[in-house]
Amino acid sequence: MHTMSFQLSRKSILIGFFVFLCLFSVTFFKFEKVFAITQEEQEAIWRDELAQTEQDILKWQSILNSTKANTKSLQQDAAILNAKIKQAQALIKQRNINIQQLGVDINKKTVKINQLEAKIEKGHESLSQLLRKTNQIDQFSLMEVVLGNKNISDFFSDIDSFRMIKKSLQDLFNQIRDTKAVTEKEKASLDTAKIKEIDTKMAVEAQKKQVEINEKQKQYLITVNKTQEKTYEQVLAEKQKRANEIKAALFKLRDTGAISFGEALQYAQQAAEKTGTRTAFLLAILTQESNLGQNVGSCLLTDITSGDGVGKNSGTIFEKVMKAPRDTVPFQTITARLGKDWKTTPISCPLGATYSSSRGYGGGMGPSQFIPSTWELFKDKVGSMIGISGDNANPWNARDAFMATAIYMKELGAVSGSYTAERNAACKYYSGSVCSSNRQPPNISYGNSVMSIAERIQTTMIDPLNF
Repeated sequence: MHTMSFQLSRKSILIGFFVFLCLFSVTFFKFEKVFAITQEEQEAIWRDELAQTEQDILKWQSILNSTKANTKSLQQDAAILNAKIKQAQALIKQRNINIQQLGVDINKKTVKINQLEAKIEKGHESLSQLLRKTNQIDQFSLMEVVLGNKNISDFFSDIDSFRMIKKSLQDLFNQIRDTKAVTEKEKASLDTAKIKEIDTKMAVEAQKKQVEINEKQKQYLITVNKTQEKTYEQVLAEKQKRANEIKAALFKLRDTGAISFGEALQYAQQAAEKTGTRTAFLLAILTQESNLGQNVGSCLLTDITSGDGVGKNSGTIFEKVMKAPRDTVPFQTITARLGKDWKTTPISCPLGATYSSSRGYGGGMGPSQFIPSTWELFKDKVGSMIGISGDNANPWNARDAFMATAIYMKELGAVSGSYTAERNAACKYYSGSVCSSNRQPPNISYGNSVMSIAERIQTTMIDPLNF
């Protein structure tokens, strides 16, 4: 009776397993076709539109080049602006098509990821069933298997079936592992597509704002030309006066004297040329640091051993102004090397500091706010770019601070000029991590502020100089 019970149990397990295996093999690799032929038709339309916009961009570039070669006049300047506007509008159209294509691609990738995750979930469920069946079979001893068979051929047949179940388990493990790998690859591809979509959208918005500025300037020139209120020379003189005012404006720097914007622009352009970072972005980083310095204030180190200090202007005692000995020792070395007194050289106060304690450390030096241990790692790179000894590189010197910031921004990934790359580099510059909603709000706020400042500097200070 026991033998027959075992036989029925064993056969029911094996039959159930094979039925399950057949069903699983049909469903595990099944993918439904999601996108219909209409999507292919849409892609064809986009290709035609992109080809046309490319021709428009080239056409207006040719007109722009030929117009610039003509004699300067109010009418010619208006024509140049008009060509820039038309070219920008064609570029905006091109980028909007790119955004639509990215949206479709993102939807496809999202659907595929959902299918893959469903496949993994189904695989996990199937795996659980196989493990339970394997566990049931393993509960029978070899003697029970032998006694449960009427002849020797049935015995070896059952042994082969057991082995097949074990192999199927291994195959399923492999399938789930491979599917997970494909899923992770698709997720990474989706993240890349989303970043590209954001960058393209931000580029479109920047282009639209530039079109608005150029359109206003064009209309102004057309009006002046019609009314003949001013000559071309007078309009040019106005632009030159405005340019001189921009260059002469003070550019504040943290923990050091302000310089003219013209000088700051020169340093930023030199650093940008050496590193591939964007001029307006570098100016924005140092502007943001200057603004942050006004809010946080400056401190002085009072104890090399503990790293404690005081507020420069308030005399308020702060703990952990600088991390000891990691930064206090190189700070003492840097100031001595540059002929400074470490007791009177300003550094940043700790963020979130209170009257008697603080969260984290301060200790940032000069306009670019490098902590001493980091500056020691960068000083030779800075010196090499400028053409001086690394030991002479000075974190409180404006030129050296711009170059150090540019080098660091390059290492943080800000060389592509894309919105997300620069914003993430700014966040990492501030906190060590990319901009993320999972981080504390100051992390995102810093990155957003830098990008906003960069746009303002580009449109109101750098672009007006190019006339």
